[in-house]
Amino acid sequence: MSTNGADKSLGDVVTEVTEKASLLVREEIELAKAEVTEKVTKLGKGAGALAAAGVLAVFALIFLLHALAWFINDAFNWTTVWPGYLATFFIVIAVGALAGFLGYRWLKGGSPPTPDLAIEEAKRTRAMLDEPTAQAYPPPTIPPGQLTPGEHS
Repeated sequence: MSTNGADKSLGDVVTEVTEKASLLVREEIELAKAEVTEKVTKLGKGAGALAAAGVLAVFALIFLLHALAWFINDAFNWTTVWPGYLATFFIVIAVGALAGFLGYRWLKGGSPPTPDLAIEEAKRTRAMLDEPTAQAYPPPTIPPGQLTPGEHS
C-alpha cells in the first residue's frame, strides 16, 4: 500500500484541513497579539516621554519666571527682591486672564457645533425646489417714490 495523498480517505483529508486551519487561526491570533503588544509598548513609551517633556517644560517656565523677576528687579534698581516677583506675578496673571478670556470666547463661538450656514442654505435650496422660481426668488420691491429703470421724471 502506498502512502501518497491519493490513499487518504475523505475523513482523513477533512481532519488534516481542519487541523491546519485551526493552526493557521492560532498563529494569526498570536501575530495579532504580538503586533498589538508592540504598538501599545510604543504608545506607552511615547506617552511617558511626552509627560516628561511637559514636566520639564513647567520647570523651565518656573526658572524663566524667576529670571524675569530678577530682571525686573535689576531694571528698576530696587533694593529688595519682592517687587520684581510681584511684578512677575501680575504679568503671569494678566497673560493667564487673557488666555482664559480668548479661550472662553472661542469655545462660546464654536458651540453648539452645528453647521448653521449649511442648514440655512439647505432650507433655501429646498424652498427653491418646492416652489416655483418666481416665488422662491421674488422680484425686488421698489420703495414708493423711486423710479424704475424705464421711467423718466
